[in-house]
Order: sequence, then C-alpha cells, then structure tokens
Amino acid sequence: MTILVWQLISITLGSLAVGAGAGFAARKVLLDKKFKNAEEKNKDLLNKAKDEAFEIREKMQKEVEKRRVDLDEIEKTLREKDKALEKRSIDLDKTRSDIDSDKKSIQEKTNKIDEILNQQNKKLESIAKLNKKDAKKILFDNLEKEFKDDLVRKIKEIKTYHKEEAEKEARKIITTAVERYAGEQTNEISTYTVHLPSEDLKGRIIGKEGRNIQHFEKLSGVDVIIDDSPDSVMISCFDPVRRYIGKLALEQLISDGRIHQGRIEEVLKKVEENISKEIKEAGENVAIEVGVVGLHPDIIKILGRLKFRTSYGQNQLDHAKEVAIIAGLLASEIRADVNVAKKAALLHDIGKAVDHEVSGAHHHISMEIAKKYGLSDVVVNAIGAHHDDIEPKTVEAVIVKAADAISGARPGARRESVEHYVKRMTELENVANSFKGVDKSFAIQAGREVRIIVHPQEIDDLEAIKLAKDIAHKIENELQYPGEIKVNVIRETRAVELAR
Repeated sequence: MTILVWQLISITLGSLAVGAGAGFAARKVLLDKKFKNAEEKNKDLLNKAKDEAFEIREKMQKEVEKRRVDLDEIEKTLREKDKALEKRSIDLDKTRSDIDSDKKSIQEKTNKIDEILNQQNKKLESIAKLNKKDAKKILFDNLEKEFKDDLVRKIKEIKTYHKEEAEKEARKIITTAVERYAGEQTNEISTYTVHLPSEDLKGRIIGKEGRNIQHFEKLSGVDVIIDDSPDSVMISCFDPVRRYIGKLALEQLISDGRIHQGRIEEVLKKVEENISKEIKEAGENVAIEVGVVGLHPDIIKILGRLKFRTSYGQNQLDHAKEVAIIAGLLASEIRADVNVAKKAALLHDIGKAVDHEVSGAHHHISMEIAKKYGLSDVVVNAIGAHHDDIEPKTVEAVIVKAADAISGARPGARRESVEHYVKRMTELENVANSFKGVDKSFAIQAGREVRIIVHPQEIDDLEAIKLAKDIAHKIENELQYPGEIKVNVIRETRAVELAR
C-alpha cells in the first residue's frame, strides 16, 4: 500500500516537472520573439533618426554656405567702399594741397602787384605832383566822361531786359493763380421783395393811420415800399444788415399774422439776435474754407460782419475769401509763406466792418484790430500794406496787395455806382451821428431824407428843432447832393404803468 502511494506521488511529480519544462520553453520562445521585434523596431527608429539628422545637417550646411557667400559679398562691397573712400580722401588731400598752393601763389602775386602799384603811384605822384586821391578823382572823371553814354545805354538795356523778364514771370504767376480760382460776378441789390399770401395783409402792415409801418420803419431803419403790386411789398435800405433784418422781421410778422407795435419790437429784437449768430457762423465758415485757423473769436465775428458790407458792388466777405485764395496760390507759386499770406489777405479789409464806428482809414483800423488780438508783426504789416501809404516789408505783404488788386480788377467783380451811393448814405448818417444826443440815424428814401432818433432825456422838444436846423446846415456845408434832403428829428417818450 505504501509502495503504491509513493508510485502515485512519483508519477504526479514527474507530470508536473514535464509540464513546467514545456511552459518554460514556450515562454522563452515568446520572449525571444518580442525581443527580436523590439530590436528590429529600435533599429528602424535609429535608421530614421540617422536619416533626419543627415537631412538637418545637409540643410544647415547649405544655410551656412549661403550665409558665407552673403558675408563674402558684404565684405567685398565694404572693401570696395573702403577703397573708394580712401581714393576720395587722397583726392581731397591733393585738392587741399593744390588749393593751399594756389592761395599761396595768388597771395604772392597779389603782394607783388600791390608793390608794383605802389611804386607806380609814387612815380606818378612825383611826376604829376598829385597825391593818390586827386589822381584817382581825375582818372574816374575822365573815364566817366568818355564812357558815360555807353554806361547809361548799358544800364538802360539791363533794366529794360530785367523789367521785361520780371513782367513775363509775374504775368505767368498771376495767370496761373487766377486760372486756378474761378470767382463769381457781383450781384448786388439794394431792395428785397417780400411776398404776401393775400393783398389784405397790406392794410395790416400799414396799420391804423400808418402806425404799424411807421413804427417798423423807425425801429428797423428801412423803407417799406407798398405799391400797386397785389402780392408783394419791398424793403429798401442802403445798409445791407438793416435791409436783411427788415426783410426777415417782416416775413416773420406776416407768417405769424400778429402785426402790432409790441409784436414788431419783439420780432425785430429776436431777428437781430439771430443775425448776430449768423454773422459769427459766416466768419467761421469762410476761415475754415480758406484754411486759416487760430483766429480770436472776436476777429471771427468782425470778419463775419463783412458778409453785409459791399465795396463797388462787391460783397466784402466774398472779396476777403477771394483775396485769401488768390494770395495763397501766389505764395505757393513763388514759395512764400502761404499761411501768412492767407491770414493777412483774409483780414485785410476787416476795418470796413467797423469803420463807421471808429475813425480812420479802413486799412489802419484793420491793422489796429490785428495788433489788438496778438497777430504777428509780419501779418499786421501785410494787412496794412495793401494801400500805398504803408510800406510792404515782406514778400507776403506784396502778395496780399497784388491779390487785392487782382480781385478788384477781375471783370464783373465791382460796380462803381452803388459804392458811391452807399458812401453818400454813410456820410449822411455820419453827419447826423456827430451831434450830441443822437441815438440812431437812418438815411432813407435814396438819400432824400435822414431820420434821426434822439435820446429824450438829453434832447427836449425845443432842442430837437434846433438840432434839425444844425444838422441841415452841416449837410449843406459839407456834402454834395442833388435836390434837397429832409432832416427828420424824432423824439419819443413812453409812459408805462401796470394795472393790477
């Protein structure tokens, strides 16, 4: 029994030993296969890495070679430049040496000539018994007598030639500037027509016993002309600002329908305020249009007032803009200061906007305004020099004067008759305003009447009669006019009380 057990154990152990050996052999085969695969994969990766390294090396070698070639080119260029600089340096040294040698030679010859001249002068003085000063005078007197006609003729030829050439060049520059600017013709009017929705409004405009129309004319300083035209009335006044205010005010009254003395005063006041804003905008717009910046706001307002001024039929704001544009074009043609030329040209006539308030020539007033608001001396001189009594100190001043002349002389720019008419109206008002106690004065009816409003606190009824005679007498003595002029002095007092 025991023997049988041991036999079974031996058989079992033998079977286990055989199985273990077979398993070990199979595992070894599998590991060998994996190792072989890993070795092949590693070999492939190594080969691939070698190929990539080779490509990178080739690429780097090519890049290095290219940079080396570029460096060789740069080095070659630098060597050539060094050679050129060295050659120039040698040439300069040689030139300096030659110049020094020539200067030395010239100085030696000059000294020798001076020495010879001194010797000759001494000999001449000893022979002629004249000193150097007297001999020189005799020599030049003789030369002048001998060649005087030739010199005069030659000088005249040179002056004529240069004058002709200067005129040609000036004509060319001015033509170029004028061709680059196309201005409008003047179209001045002294009346405005206000259209009426119905003819019945004429009676309301006139008012009871003419009170409305008289009140409107007195406050606005315009003539309201009502004729046989069924659908319109006319506003007439030589002062374009008052004429424009009168037109706008009457149009608003007609549109509103309420026409009485209180409403007339209210509308006129409102329109005058709006016109002040319009004047400022006009000045700003024209300054921007011509490219002039940095002007003081007060100068802008004065400039805008030129919109309602004319000279020989030419609107002064349009004239200022035109002169500024032409001056800028002329300055650019001859390479002068365009900004200075434009600024001075734009402001050259601003004195005309205030010349009824300030005494003096308009260009002097323009200069004073420019000085007051800190403009440069160059601009101030250019503003004043467009008239002959102020000497132009810069080329820009001459340009402004030329541009002003071009603008005024352009065909269609001006008409003389209207300017004379406006001047006569202004003189009438100035005579009236020169008397103490006068508040406002208006020349109306084409200058056949001057209407004067006085301060009631300063002028009583008797003084008003005397004032009318004095003004009429001064007009007779100082002004020239056809026919007769009616002097109408108006003194008005109001008593206002509120009923509560």
